[in-house]
Amino acid sequence: MLDGNQMIRWMRDLWDYPRSLTGHGTRQTLEYLKNLNPDLNIHSYKSGTKVFDWEIPDEWNIYDAYIEHESGKRFAEFSKSNLHILGYSVPCDMEILLPELLSHIYTQPNQPDVIPYVTSYYHERWGFCMSENDKRKLPDGKYRVVIDATKSPGTMEIADLVIKGQSSEEIFFSTYICHPSMANNELSGPVLSSALMQYIKSQYIKPRYTYRFVFVPETIGSITYLSEHVKHLQKKVVCGFNLSCVGDERAYSHVESRIGNNLADNAIQAAFIGLKNTVTYSFLERGSDERQYCAPGIDLPLCGFSRTRYSKYPEYHTSADNFDVVTAEGLDGSFDVMKSIIDAFEMKLFPKINVKCEPQLGKYGLYPTTSQKGTKPVNTWTRRDVLAYADGKHNIFDIAKKIKKNIKLVVSEVTILEKHGLITSFDTAQ
Repeated sequence: MLDGNQMIRWMRDLWDYPRSLTGHGTRQTLEYLKNLNPDLNIHSYKSGTKVFDWEIPDEWNIYDAYIEHESGKRFAEFSKSNLHILGYSVPCDMEILLPELLSHIYTQPNQPDVIPYVTSYYHERWGFCMSENDKRKLPDGKYRVVIDATKSPGTMEIADLVIKGQSSEEIFFSTYICHPSMANNELSGPVLSSALMQYIKSQYIKPRYTYRFVFVPETIGSITYLSEHVKHLQKKVVCGFNLSCVGDERAYSHVESRIGNNLADNAIQAAFIGLKNTVTYSFLERGSDERQYCAPGIDLPLCGFSRTRYSKYPEYHTSADNFDVVTAEGLDGSFDVMKSIIDAFEMKLFPKINVKCEPQLGKYGLYPTTSQKGTKPVNTWTRRDVLAYADGKHNIFDIAKKIKKNIKLVVSEVTILEKHGLITSFDTAQ
């Protein structure tokens, strides 16, 4: 069954792959996702390739790493947690004393029990990550430091899948695949995207819109994808979402587009109506790949969607971001928000009333036959409010925001009114 529990099972399968910007862990991840959706296409880009102002880095692969005290006791073992290694550490095998070792160890002092996630992608160094409490327990003496890794020219992988619709206009989804062993800030996005791809293909034999899903290493991956596809995306994408940290139950978060108030912004806001603990963040509080998709000269109509937004929950970028943070219920909530938006797009977006003035709903069985002070027939006001703004100029997301009703209810009412011939919906404003 396609639900949060299934997504959790996918996440557990993916947990141990040592993901980074490049390397075998990222390739393993993409191959797993391809098994879920065989139409997923994996693309390789060579190290050193220029992509706008950036350059694709050398490929990094990590096989093992540890710190070994002269007594034989080991610390910060990569085999126990792939967060123990500073991401993109250069290989080394040396003996050093404790004072020098300490300068290469990264901790999160304000959270002394967790291992932090730390990277050094674009500057060569080596290092380990451990809890502050474990660092303080390191005994004096001599240590052997081993990082069995390679860093050399290779490739960076990106994947995409395009579900072709009746229209060449596209709804765009992006998520990232470069973080090791963290549940909310990594794996929740890829499994939600995978579930949405399966949902669209199972629910809509020939969808109205074309849907494009992209899986990229954060920042460098989205920049690379844009460098190759920007003209097409600018021409075809009408709405897009960057999915990040979508698995907890604490909040629903919207990171606005750079300009704000585009179709994606309005869709998210319409889907949030009636939900508990929703937060909208300015583009000034961006942090994921919406930075690239909304950059000047790119300006895709895209916004960010999260449950609790990255950096806003205490477990973020630490070993505490685990399956206590991400739940089946949290993923189900994100799935429901995105499904409601997809279902709305699979209707013609602009409803227009077919009669002058308010129709006599009673003769269609859409209004009770009695009226009494103090009673409030279910949905009748919502129904009339939908009709009031069904002028062919307001799309269904606009209407949902205007009447303060969730987009799922508006879609339901539009469907009922269409069935009775009271409105006609159009692809474009009338």
